[in-house]
Amino acid sequence: MPLFYRFYAALCGALLLLSHSQAQTVSVADAGIRPDTYENITARVQQVIDEAIRTGKTTVTFPKGRYDFWPDGAIRERYFISNTATEAEDSLKIRIIGMLFRNARNLTIEGSGALFVFHGKMTTIVLDRCENVKLQNIHVDFERPTMSEMRYAKVANGEVELDIQRDARYAIRDGRLEWFGEGWKTTHFHAVEFDTTLKTMRYSDWKPFANAQATEISPGRVRFKTRVTPKPGNILTVRDIIRDQVGMHIRECRNVTLEDVGMHYMHGLGIVSQYTENITMRRVTCAPRPETGRMIASSADFMHFSGCRGKVTVEDCRFSGAHDDPINVHGTNLPIVGRPDVNALKVRFMHGQSYGFNAFFPGDTVAFVHSASMERFAHGLVKAVSRLNDREVLLTFEKPVPAGLEEHDCVENMTWTPEVLIRGNHFTRTNTRGILLTTPRKAVIENNTFFRTGMSAVLIEADAEGWYESGPVRDVTIRNNEFIDCAYQGGPGNAVIAINPSNKVVDARRPVHFNIRIEGNTFKTFDYPVLYAKSTRGLFFGNNRIIRTNDLDPQSGNHHMFWFNGCTNVEVSDLKLEGEVLGKNIRLENMPKSNIKLSGSPKLIFE
Repeated sequence: MPLFYRFYAALCGALLLLSHSQAQTVSVADAGIRPDTYENITARVQQVIDEAIRTGKTTVTFPKGRYDFWPDGAIRERYFISNTATEAEDSLKIRIIGMLFRNARNLTIEGSGALFVFHGKMTTIVLDRCENVKLQNIHVDFERPTMSEMRYAKVANGEVELDIQRDARYAIRDGRLEWFGEGWKTTHFHAVEFDTTLKTMRYSDWKPFANAQATEISPGRVRFKTRVTPKPGNILTVRDIIRDQVGMHIRECRNVTLEDVGMHYMHGLGIVSQYTENITMRRVTCAPRPETGRMIASSADFMHFSGCRGKVTVEDCRFSGAHDDPINVHGTNLPIVGRPDVNALKVRFMHGQSYGFNAFFPGDTVAFVHSASMERFAHGLVKAVSRLNDREVLLTFEKPVPAGLEEHDCVENMTWTPEVLIRGNHFTRTNTRGILLTTPRKAVIENNTFFRTGMSAVLIEADAEGWYESGPVRDVTIRNNEFIDCAYQGGPGNAVIAINPSNKVVDARRPVHFNIRIEGNTFKTFDYPVLYAKSTRGLFFGNNRIIRTNDLDPQSGNHHMFWFNGCTNVEVSDLKLEGEVLGKNIRLENMPKSNIKLSGSPKLIFE
């Protein structure tokens, strides 16, 4: 074929592909939706989304700019979401949804750097039973966050003056300050204080101010008569504890990706992924926009993965300003409350904030768990699932249930457990943990930085009593991370890394967790504790550096570097100590010294 014809054919093919691509893309601008109008676009955007899904479009685009979403015209849908609110706090479970994607397939939402600003109390985005969906280049924020922030400006003579952050709204009625927003008023208070010098977050109390005589000196500055003497310059943050909405909800989906997304404020709980297969969070920023001057970006967790499977990947993300844990990965243990047949069990959601969602499906493999020991002692295959009410579920199995079931034993769904990779992230400005992790599949936590998390930077539990968050781990690697001044306000043993299952029976011969490797990390710590581990078999702590820091004062009651309780096959090797490191010692409980091996390390004392 002559060169001209080859060129012509290639050009025609390229134009055809371009035309096809354009036909598969829809812009909100095509529906007359323009940025920077400050108009309520909620209903019109939902029409674009619904039509794109109906017609099989592959991309929905937003030209760069600001788009405003209000509750008026929003879809109101009932969703039971893990770890949110009790029946007394929120019996209806109605979510006010900014953008609902239901049954979307092979769809990309391209934000082009757009800013989505939400008003009132809303769940910003819901992905419901979607597959192969990607959200990218989007920023999400609220005009008036449900978090109120203020700086201690002056403290003297029984008075405290507070400078209130410009996005907060307040009123003084009968001499008392009230917080309000667009269609809401704070009635339940939870407070956390940020030390602007030490960069630490600690639990605080709003009551001294709620009950104090308040006077507005000038717009944004309020004087309180109170005996408290806070540190001038520190920032007090106050929120309502009711989790009636969430930042984003990903429900029963498959292959979901968030990439280059900014979640700058989330009400109630953060991004809640629930019974979803394969989730990737890449370059997601959970932090306030710098231009707002705010400190807090979520009133609870940032990323919450409940009952997911496949692979959960959180990579190159930034977490700053959560009132709870940046990352929480777990399942749900449901205690057995009835045995109606030889191959059937009635189980119940026990924790007040987690119930009503689909926790089992036909064909799932489950583990039967002794709650006292947290031992998975048998397995079963689910044949049928019947919802009895919002709290109780009838499970029918292919075979008779085990004879060894005891009172308060639980059923754990093993099918819906994920492999986890948490890599290259930065954690800061939280008063609780950095990562909570419980999954029996392979989990890797690597190349992350944890800066002054209030509690343990990494906490591995397994719970059949409190939150009922399953379950025992089998393969966890924590490597090449940097931990800086963590656990200054609590955590099991005040340790930087804590392994703390809820089992009441602590027996080294009956471990809960297995095969945890902690290697190649750097611990920069002001205090004694580094590692607390309970009921773990196969625990390796090798080639780690511990460096003494002095910005924070030692404060914990635990004066041990290592604390092992009921563990076996423990090895501590090639430990490197720099500076006047505290607590060069090991505490043992419910286990002999022969269960631990020390090699290639400075001499450690058993106490």
